[in-house]
Amino acid sequence: QKASSQAELERTEAMARSTQAQLDLLKVRLDRTVVRAPFSGVLGERSVSLGDYVTTSTPLVTVQTVSPHRAAFQVPERYAERLEVGQQVTFRVAALPGKEFTGRVDFVDPIVQLPARTITVKAQVPNPRRELQAGMFVEVRLATAVRPDAVVIAEDAVLPLQGVTFVWVADSGKASRRQVELGVRTPGFVEARSGVEAGEQVVVAGQERLSEGAPVAPKVMDRSPQGGTEAAQLGGQVADTGEQR
Repeated sequence: QKASSQAELERTEAMARSTQAQLDLLKVRLDRTVVRAPFSGVLGERSVSLGDYVTTSTPLVTVQTVSPHRAAFQVPERYAERLEVGQQVTFRVAALPGKEFTGRVDFVDPIVQLPARTITVKAQVPNPRRELQAGMFVEVRLATAVRPDAVVIAEDAVLPLQGVTFVWVADSGKASRRQVELGVRTPGFVEARSGVEAGEQVVVAGQERLSEGAPVAPKVMDRSPQGGTEAAQLGGQVADTGEQR
């Protein structure tokens, strides 16, 4: 009788373990019916409806990142040696006039793309107000070199003459024409590598009335150039970083 009771107990315990294993398996299967996004974001287009039969390879819905967003753009291969992760980029979006965004490079493609011979660069851009959307066209400025002591003057001051460029400088109350060597350009400004010194006043209007040594009474105009930064002007898009789930 004792042996029979012991055998019955063992069978009951075995059945309990088997039932628990089946329950655990069903819980795993149930958990797999819940679709979880791999990152936080917003839902886009839905590809299925309630009652549709789906498999593990059926696209259900797209998920888009919101912040940070990612901007992708192409850089000419001549800048290859100056590209690195961590560089700052600033850009404007055609759909959002007057606004400027800032990001950091987090990917530089090691392969030059043909036939344009460009390098794909991507940057992460904070987007807390959700102003940026995937697919937007962006105009990117990527700083490729910094020269803190560069002399930057207004483009309006530069005059071409017979293949050379010069500016008029107000020197001790008199006009002085200087030949200049130009460097990097930024919107509205240009680097003067030689010909003028930091702190000198250049004439930006009325140059046609000047002659060497003519007296001048300059009116100072305050401008804020982005001096010392060599930049590549590029085009690109806010990258579609969404996934189908």
